[in-house]
Amino acid sequence: MSSQFALLKTRRFAPFFSTQFLGAFNDNLFKNALVVLLTFQATSWTTLTPEVLTNLAAGIFILPFFLFSATAGQLADKYDKALLARLTKLLEVVIMGVALLGFVIHSLEVLLLALFLLGLQSALFGPVKYAILPQHLREDELVGGNALVESGTFVAILVGTLAGGLLAAVDGATTWIAVAGLLVAVLGYLCSRGIPPAAAPVPELLVGLNPFTETWRNVGFARENRTVFLSILGISWFWLYGALFLAQFPVYAKSVLGGNETTVTLLLAVFTVGIGLGSLLCDRLSGGHVEIGLVPFGSIGLTIFGIDLAFASPDVVPAGAPLALAAILAMHETWRVLFDLFALGVFGGFFIVPLYALIQLRSVPAQRARIIAANNILNALFMVCGALAAAGLLGSGLSIPALFGIAALCNAAVAIYIYSLVPEFMLRFIAWLLIHTLYRLQQSGLANIPQDGPAVLVCNHVSFVDPIVIAAASRRPIRFVMDHRIYRMPLISFVFRHMHSIPIAPAREDAAMMEAAFEEVARALEEGELVAIFPEGRITDNGEINPFRPGVQRIVGRTPVAVIPMALQGLWGSFFSRKYGPAMSKPLRAGLFARIALSVAPPVAPEAATPEHLQAIVANLRGDWR
Repeated sequence: MSSQFALLKTRRFAPFFSTQFLGAFNDNLFKNALVVLLTFQATSWTTLTPEVLTNLAAGIFILPFFLFSATAGQLADKYDKALLARLTKLLEVVIMGVALLGFVIHSLEVLLLALFLLGLQSALFGPVKYAILPQHLREDELVGGNALVESGTFVAILVGTLAGGLLAAVDGATTWIAVAGLLVAVLGYLCSRGIPPAAAPVPELLVGLNPFTETWRNVGFARENRTVFLSILGISWFWLYGALFLAQFPVYAKSVLGGNETTVTLLLAVFTVGIGLGSLLCDRLSGGHVEIGLVPFGSIGLTIFGIDLAFASPDVVPAGAPLALAAILAMHETWRVLFDLFALGVFGGFFIVPLYALIQLRSVPAQRARIIAANNILNALFMVCGALAAAGLLGSGLSIPALFGIAALCNAAVAIYIYSLVPEFMLRFIAWLLIHTLYRLQQSGLANIPQDGPAVLVCNHVSFVDPIVIAAASRRPIRFVMDHRIYRMPLISFVFRHMHSIPIAPAREDAAMMEAAFEEVARALEEGELVAIFPEGRITDNGEINPFRPGVQRIVGRTPVAVIPMALQGLWGSFFSRKYGPAMSKPLRAGLFARIALSVAPPVAPEAATPEHLQAIVANLRGDWR
């Protein structure tokens, strides 16, 4: 975790982090202060009821995300993002000046205009916020950077919300709110001046001003990559899910727990701390790389603890409500509720951080900001739909705990749907789970696996889970060539099938299958994929490396690509190896968290990739540790 915090000492991250933190803080300071003022002093501002005003304010703030996100994405692809960040912060200073004017002349219309303009400023900054990270951070820093941004954003939301509520309650509130917002905006602008340049990927881009046409075009860019688009849908669902829970906190604290305003703050604080911790843990659990295997793990937690929150909630409001915070904490039900909210936050962090990093990593650089703009539009759309659905269900008589339970079940259905469309998420989860429960995987030389383009990976064959271990270590999908009997084995056949593994048989057994396998390998390499093969042709029976067969020579003879030798260590004697008899017959042979390793050698030119040479490299990599 220390590695990601080290980013806060670098000029390529710290000024940007401070800028976005202060922006999120100011948004929530002004928005919550205005809502509190309109709730408790509505008659001095308008004849509208507080309920109408608070919902009107929420709608006005989110409307610019629909109208201007598409344009913001185009601008972020056309111009230097550091320059855009400074301009949006200058706009924030002007907006807070408008807010000051609204307070001075006591005009609700001017204040709502300021709120709309603040939403516009946030919509303009959104694509810059996420598209700038891949330009300033390395791939192994991307998860850590996103984790800091997400945790910082939620902390800023919490602190800004608290500050806004406190300022709205003091004497001379309007002056304090306006001055505080103006000072934070100026400080944010000063921080933005330290952001290093981030060159425009498409400076010749012609900016279209029609929001509907450009929104549709941006969504089209996102849909070109199925994984990216489904990641966007996953993020949007998370914001729907999280916003639905957050929106119920005031009424839940009052009508279910029997608390007061302090209880609302406690619920928000616990959830926010959970999000922050879960986000920061992502970097450690993913080994500093984009690990989408954490996404299913996150969705499982979001479902389990959402359902448990529904059951943990008291059936009857405690006597004497509203109770002070000490009385609320004295009830044992409260601690279970707080734990569920904390866990929802932690698993929410596991869910959302890898998805943001994945979008940044796999989006076409020339379209990245516009794809992120499409993400922001869909996020807003999902949150509005979630709010309407929640209002309808609650209006029909559904209780808030029951709403939480229904939302959690819907979360499970959405997760299953997404993972069925893109099995890569679930496969990475299985691989991640394997190397974090049964094994502790050490890795060396992974930089020798190319970031893009075709290559053939060769490795010794020790156990039935060798492909899963290698897939867990690799940041790119791999097509494994494997014996058709292993490919069809019960239980793990699901994994191999969805990894798009290539079954092969000896020529004497099924010549047609063998030829089909080599054709598929050639096709995969021509399409720029990684292909892995175990040249021994079988899993070892004695822990030693069997002679390599000439299949690799045939592959690179037809499609000349680099060959990457690798060696697995520590799997001999495990549950999935053939030591002590048939594999998978004696559980926990090597114990939980057994230490294993994967070592990768530099690439070998195709003309030098003879069986003997490759076997010598693999044997040297493996050494005496089997």
